[in-house]
Amino acid sequence: MIQAAFMVPHPPMIVPAVGRGSEAQIRETTRAYEQIADEIAALKPETIVITSPHAVMYADYFHISPGRGAKGSFADFRAGQVKFQEEYDEDLVNEICALAAERRFPAGTLGERDARLDHGTMVPLWFIRQKYHDFRIVRIGLSGLPLTDHYQFGMMLQEAIGRLGRRTVLIASGDLSHKLQSYGPYGYAPEGPAYDQRIMDVCSRAAFGEMLSFEESFCEKAAECGHRSFVIMAGALDGMSVKAEALSHQDVTGVGYGICTFYPDGEDPDRHFLEKHLKQKETELLEQRAKSDPYVRLARQSLEAYIRDGKKISVPEGLPEEMTKTRAGAFVSIHKHGKLRGCIGTIAPTAENVAQEIIRNAISASTQDPRFDPIEAEELKWLEIHVDVLGKPEKISSIEELDVKRYGVIVSCGHKRGLLLPDLDGVDTPQQQVSIAMQKGGIRERDPYTLERFEVVRHT
Repeated sequence: MIQAAFMVPHPPMIVPAVGRGSEAQIRETTRAYEQIADEIAALKPETIVITSPHAVMYADYFHISPGRGAKGSFADFRAGQVKFQEEYDEDLVNEICALAAERRFPAGTLGERDARLDHGTMVPLWFIRQKYHDFRIVRIGLSGLPLTDHYQFGMMLQEAIGRLGRRTVLIASGDLSHKLQSYGPYGYAPEGPAYDQRIMDVCSRAAFGEMLSFEESFCEKAAECGHRSFVIMAGALDGMSVKAEALSHQDVTGVGYGICTFYPDGEDPDRHFLEKHLKQKETELLEQRAKSDPYVRLARQSLEAYIRDGKKISVPEGLPEEMTKTRAGAFVSIHKHGKLRGCIGTIAPTAENVAQEIIRNAISASTQDPRFDPIEAEELKWLEIHVDVLGKPEKISSIEELDVKRYGVIVSCGHKRGLLLPDLDGVDTPQQQVSIAMQKGGIRERDPYTLERFEVVRHT
């Protein structure tokens, strides 16, 4: 059973051998950590599950550390004398992996790149080991998958722990925003303090469903570290009444450190937050679909027919003349639960008309984008689709002629080309826009490249 869960930060400086006195400035965080260590010692768990942003992380897979155990130290922080040798709970790891395999969920022990313990794991262990020793651990990395998948993974943790009857404590390791102060490691952004205030409020109320509504772009601008870790923890407490308490929050280093405690207190059928979130999202998507214009409806019709039946549709009757009489490049972008799921398009027209361009590119975006696996039929109802019809590119002589909201950019060097559409979340400056387009095209900073800009008509 899950005895308790704790949201904790992981600044190495909080360990005296690393901080060498600087840890005094986060004494409030230290006191809260010590209280948590006392509470864990009183619970006497058999296993502690730690989710860490600094463990092995993949874009499309949850990595669970394999083997009998692992070692680690703070040598990277000039304190190699502080060492750890931890034993893994192999039975629980195997149970989680078996559940993931049953459900074709992307989690397991494959792809270990570095077996050493990471500081996101070792900082909480340092406090716990001062008070309690008789436990094994399970170490889990985060992923680039949507928040809904992280919550679902937490639900699988709950089930696996329940099957084995393990007395288990969960540690959701993660700092908050890294953009709280101008002197912080990433400077200041208004989203930084907004994130910290919001997540501390959500956690103090155990309002876990609200964690799923944090937009990806907001989290990125806040430069948060642990949100996905907290969402896994929330999923592990799904369907349970929870007593929550916020113990501390500090931002004196420019990074947010928040500590909260969560104690399950019996079942609560009103706290199945993923189920509620998905029902609400499905309703919103159906309403959005009903309002879609002919461009988006055609893209959806094309990819659904291909995914379900393997058939490429013909241009249907009744389309606006502008779709059948004009030629233009077009991009089809597909998102699922707020994350990109596919995007492919053409800079210049390659088909007889815009309608055929959309039909081809919708199929390509859903099945041939090399960054993603082909979309499967069960995903169709969760897809958000956008179509961008491109205007004619024009050459520009300087980056100053770009406007990220109005213009897309094409960066060219010989046969290499990189394109980025306008008005994208997280792209706020022309410099960012050009840099991303160069990366996509494999163009280096020192290469002699040229710039073109273009406008688009975006259809939703």
